Amino acid sequence: MNQPSTPVNPVRRILTASLIGTTIEFFDFYIYATAAVLVFPKLFFPAGDPASATLESLATFALAFFARPLGAALFGHFGDRKGRKATLVAALMTMGPSTVAIGLLPGYTTIGIAAPILLALFRFGQGLGLGGEWGGAVLLATENAPAHKKAWYGMFPQLGAPIGFLLSSGTFFILSKTMNESDFISYGWRIPFIASALLVWVGLYVRLNISETPEFTKVVNNKERSKVPVADVFMKHTRAISLGTLSTVTTFLLFYLMTVFTLSWGTSALHYPKSDFLVVQMISMLFFGLGIPLSALLADRYGRTRMLVAASACIMVFGLFFAPLFTGGSLAMTGVFLSLGMFLMGLTYGPIGTALAGIFPASVRYTGASLAFTLAGILGASLTPYLATTLAKNYGLAYVGYYLAGAALLTLLALLGAGKMMKESPNT
Repeated sequence: MNQPSTPVNPVRRILTASLIGTTIEFFDFYIYATAAVLVFPKLFFPAGDPASATLESLATFALAFFARPLGAALFGHFGDRKGRKATLVAALMTMGPSTVAIGLLPGYTTIGIAAPILLALFRFGQGLGLGGEWGGAVLLATENAPAHKKAWYGMFPQLGAPIGFLLSSGTFFILSKTMNESDFISYGWRIPFIASALLVWVGLYVRLNISETPEFTKVVNNKERSKVPVADVFMKHTRAISLGTLSTVTTFLLFYLMTVFTLSWGTSALHYPKSDFLVVQMISMLFFGLGIPLSALLADRYGRTRMLVAASACIMVFGLFFAPLFTGGSLAMTGVFLSLGMFLMGLTYGPIGTALAGIFPASVRYTGASLAFTLAGILGASLTPYLATTLAKNYGLAYVGYYLAGAALLTLLALLGAGKMMKESPNT
């Protein structure tokens, strides 16, 4: 049976469904990241050394990145066996309740050691859901896309990252301006966590009104479904999963350096006011959002590999100037630093979903792309705030930049190795 020549779903519905879900998921994920720096060290961990409490809080932040590959394998299995649509709905309904539960969780002074344990459990649930969300959203877009617009369609789920971050930071900024510190720590931080339930229902409604992708329908009709997709990915597509993971490492590392680490370091070691720093971070997200569609246009015109290699080379150079740019002596200079870093982030993030989907056949694409993306999260992001803080304290900020530059070099080499697969893969 031939693949349908036109998408089953209207273009607007496809792109809306892929964008709104990732926006919700990343909003949920980022409100945790922000609270892990500003609130959780004081609320969920025993009173003592503030620096130790912050590191413990950042450790729970890292936990979700280890849950994400499990989510990728679990939801990827059903996404490749049962379909993209149902799996996307299930992923959304896994992360949403976990986020609301965090917003309702009592602190350490109320329930003792159970507080950080439950926090870690719900954080694990967030990671599990996001592990299945991203890959399905990318496939929903790219498997409905015409051949010459794969990267353009595939960048819509990627836009959920800057939009989700802007919603998260904007919410915390408004709360910090309308509440005193005591009320914010007591209950104000809980508002975005609980309110995310409304966003989940919106996303659920949109996704229940889409049809299955043409490429998965073709896999079903041709009886090509894998019995155990995760096994096939590691046994039959070892090179693809290895190079795909390494090709994505710097994407994660750069993002969490420019968001979680800079927020923590900027408001502590550099003594910038929290609300002011959140403003410059929100401005930098606009440059992140600008870089995503620009990179998608360039990727469709010149090739995904070329676009990603160029972005990685620029990030490597940026890492060498990390310290002097970050400590430029003023909040305005720091804003330029953040905007430049996030623009580079947009250039590497825009095409990466389409690129990862392109190196796996449709029968294991949900599992393969999701696992490559989430395994890169472990290597590139899970411990990044912790390691960067340790490097900065013990050796200076320059070594944080070297850390970024080294990762960018590794990614560049992996992209050169994966480039041939990206070009030769069918349906990409």
